[in-house]
Formats: sequence, structure tokens, C-alpha cells
Amino acid sequence: MFSADEASRGLGIELVEHGAGRALVRMTVTPAMVNGHGIAHGGFLFLLADTAFACACNSHGPVTVAAGADIVFVAPAREGDVLMAVAEERARYGRSGIYDVSVRRGDEVIAEFRGRSRSVRDDSGGRGGHRDAARETPGTTTKESR
Repeated sequence: MFSADEASRGLGIELVEHGAGRALVRMTVTPAMVNGHGIAHGGFLFLLADTAFACACNSHGPVTVAAGADIVFVAPAREGDVLMAVAEERARYGRSGIYDVSVRRGDEVIAEFRGRSRSVRDDSGGRGGHRDAARETPGTTTKESR
């Protein structure tokens, strides 16, 4: 999955380690990622954490997407900082899961992220379930989401 992730790879994110329900990714904050306050834009920190989350929740095999996520920014990151995001599975039940991601600069916590995942059934005739995911609207139950 990561090798096809143009968004993450285009920002220089590297998949350092991965295994069942876990992943470690790394990113260096570039000048293009810094906002008007001289700190890393929160969207890039979210993307880094979300990438680790995606790698961890897709480690089990079925196509899995985010059902929701939250992030808490703890400390600012600055240009040149090398950030590591470690994702760990907390629970999997049915087609759903909960994952925590800690974004760090060395030993310092920069952000904490919690992601909720949902595996997508492959009822699409071999397209990996992408058709079903596109049909689902948040807050609704469809035949495909049951």
C-alpha cells in the first residue's frame, strides 16, 4: 500500500518499520511545510500520523480506510526537524479498529493521534472494495457497510 501512496512519498515520508498492527514512519520538516508562525503546519503533522496509521491498519491484509481520527498538538515542530510517527494497534473488532500514533522529535512528543479504521469488503468484483468505500456516506448504513 505504501509504495502506491504518492501523497506521503511525495512529501519525503519513509516507511522505516512495519508489522502486524504497527508501523514507524519518518519525515523531515521542509521549508514548504512551515506556516506563517515559523512552525510546521498541523496538516503536515496530521498527514504524517495518518500515514503511520494507514500502514498499521492495513498490515492485516484487507483494504482498510479511516473512519475518523483526532489529533492533539503538544509541541511545535520546526524546519529541519526529523519527526518519527509510531502507530500501534489498540483494538480490532469485526471490521473496525482503534490505533494510537505518537509523533516525536527524538524523545519529545510533538503530537498524539487516535485513528479509527474500517475494513472494506471486496464486493466489487476484484477492485479491492474501493467502489463500496466511495458509496458509503458517514453516518449511514448501507448494504455494503454491514
